[in-house]
Amino acid sequence: MPFDPTRAAIRFGTGLSPLLPPPGSIEAMLRPLGGLDEIGRQLPITPYSEARPTLAEWQDTAARWRKARGTPQEIATRDAYDVMRITAREVALRNFSTTLARGVAAPEGGLRERLVRFWADHFTVVGQGQRDQHLVTPFVEEAIRPHVAARFEDMLIAVITHPVMLSYLDQSRSIGPNSRAGRRGGGLNENLARELLELHTVGVDGPYDQTDVRELAELLTGLGWTIERGMEYRPERAEPGAETVLGTTFSDRASFDTIREALRMLARHPATARHIARKLAVHFVADDPDPALVATLETAWRDSGGDLFAVTATMLEHPQAWDPEPRKVKPPFDFLQSALRALAVPPATILHPDKPGTRGLFRRPLTAMGQNWERPLGPDGWPEQAEAWITPPNMAARVDWAMMAPERLLDELPDPRAFARAAIGPTLPDAVAFAARAAESRGEAIGVVLISPAFQRR
Repeated sequence: MPFDPTRAAIRFGTGLSPLLPPPGSIEAMLRPLGGLDEIGRQLPITPYSEARPTLAEWQDTAARWRKARGTPQEIATRDAYDVMRITAREVALRNFSTTLARGVAAPEGGLRERLVRFWADHFTVVGQGQRDQHLVTPFVEEAIRPHVAARFEDMLIAVITHPVMLSYLDQSRSIGPNSRAGRRGGGLNENLARELLELHTVGVDGPYDQTDVRELAELLTGLGWTIERGMEYRPERAEPGAETVLGTTFSDRASFDTIREALRMLARHPATARHIARKLAVHFVADDPDPALVATLETAWRDSGGDLFAVTATMLEHPQAWDPEPRKVKPPFDFLQSALRALAVPPATILHPDKPGTRGLFRRPLTAMGQNWERPLGPDGWPEQAEAWITPPNMAARVDWAMMAPERLLDELPDPRAFARAAIGPTLPDAVAFAARAAESRGEAIGVVLISPAFQRR
């Protein structure tokens, strides 16, 4: 099946836009991945290493407030804490809005934005409270976005050794039982090792057992983080002796280099190629993808050593990727983003909503649709299957948003007939075109298009 510009923008990008032409070729889709991150430059997100307030600032401000209770400084220190809490909430909202706006304004269909969201979900982390609610997006910006067209092992090392991942999976609690620190108490924590095998690399059906989990957890014991210094290697916590993971034995001289070596081994493992090849095909093409597509992606992964640009190109070059049947349902975030793109909502409106009633048109509706931003239920991320999203309450929230939001966001709604063609493309079903023409108002007509299966699927 041949390349199709409309399908390229809808299935592999962030949707069609009346202002931005769809990509004209696979080469055009890939071109932004090989060059500068232009939309990232235009709509910046501060990376974790520069994000404020820092965890150290949280800790210091909270400590000063506790110390000042019952003294004349209590009110001032409490106010400083409240300012920091409000600042963190505002930063988190701005990060969300910028992520949304990037997909709306992305060039050549928005493939980079889709890849970033895929890998952010693959390496799910969840903020543990108000002190780090604003740091998940900066983690993605720093550890994932720069690597979506690089080698998987580079992304894996950046993610697994990042303070946000180490905090989320309690790695600082892991101490080698026979290490110098272990003799004083504490014990092994297997969270990071288990998710690294089960979710991030070889997969839940991969060739590992509990012994591999424990050996990997022991190998990782020197890896930790502190609020003040971030990620660090602590040899006094490292379990002494050699560890064997998936048949590979690593040096008995524990070091950060040993951890990097283990991560590279996992990244290059054939089971990792199988696991992520299928996951890519499921995310972009079909809940039950063609085995030939999965096998081709797996081969590309192995042959390239996990070169993500090469694997992405292979997916786009496979005929099954262009199957005209739309087999995926857009999750709520993708639905919102593609609707805003089809409506040509200016990024400034998303970033700085100043019209009455527009401030709550993004995050709250997203939660009502079943996808609370950056808060999936577990480290396995958001579900892919259509039935997870097509439920009565979730669909009711989509309908409510589609019928109400466009009129609040735009001073003048587009002509419904032109909008239907712009949002869905040449495959616009006659029934949707008729319903848009027959609607009693422009707002209702726009809503009909947005809630149609032709727009909801990709």
